Amino acid sequence: MSSFSGSAATLRSRGWSLQLSGYLLLLPALSFLLLFTHYPALATLWQSLFSAARASHPAHFVGLDNYRALLDDDIFMQSLWNNLLYALITIPLAVTLALLMALAVNRRLRGNALVRAAFFIPSLLPMIAIANLWLFFYTPQLGILNSLLAWFSLPAVNWLGEPDTTLYCLMAVSVWREAGFFMIFYLAALQQIDPRLSEAAAIEGASRGYFFRRVQWPLLLPTTLFVLINASMNAFRIVDQVIAMTNGGPNNSSSLLLFYIYRTAFSFWDMPAASAMTVVLLVILGTIALIKFHLLDKRAHYQ
Repeated sequence: MSSFSGSAATLRSRGWSLQLSGYLLLLPALSFLLLFTHYPALATLWQSLFSAARASHPAHFVGLDNYRALLDDDIFMQSLWNNLLYALITIPLAVTLALLMALAVNRRLRGNALVRAAFFIPSLLPMIAIANLWLFFYTPQLGILNSLLAWFSLPAVNWLGEPDTTLYCLMAVSVWREAGFFMIFYLAALQQIDPRLSEAAAIEGASRGYFFRRVQWPLLLPTTLFVLINASMNAFRIVDQVIAMTNGGPNNSSSLLLFYIYRTAFSFWDMPAASAMTVVLLVILGTIALIKFHLLDKRAHYQ
């Protein structure tokens, strides 16, 4: 009996030792996660509950007043609506285009490496370089788009100077840049699918469309979930593109949420208001992620 108790104590001690070793191995990554992710989020939430500090008026606790003020801020509401519209259009377009590009270059054809590089290069370019490149397309008098319109005797369009077109011009740039990046994930996932499945489908006489719907698409759902989450985060963190191309104009028609947060914090120096907007942004991103996990995670095949 004593020997059994001694062996059980030894096993228990070894178990605690293994658990302690595991936590110690996680400690460096956990420290960085807490320091650079969770602490800033909590600090932002706390700061959003105070007023802005002025020279003669120190910050004081105001509760949810900063959040109530957002409902009366027309520019914030417009930026929020612009960002939601931006996400609703760019995410499906970028993901669909990335999937089509991956399917196109997943075949063994001559020049495939060059085509893959051409698709992927836009995602490697700095956003400032991309913005200047597309400004050459959108220039009112000398731009390529207006030159094409002139060939058909159509009037020139001030693409970035009209409230009805400027936001869609930003969307086109984002889709062009992100589709190649997401293509890499889809291409890697397609190459992980067992080639015997396509051989069996060919023997059975299945068409490419049927094979994609019944075999490839279900196996691509984990990658699609990952891409959708990343595309959603990218859609709500656009700021450098807006600064370089439109600066939020005209009449705030291209102002997006993160751009307005940046301007409120570092142009107006209203940190509590910017913190409240940041909390709203985090809630939106968290809600989108939960919805997508709820809808897609149960249907995803991870094996």
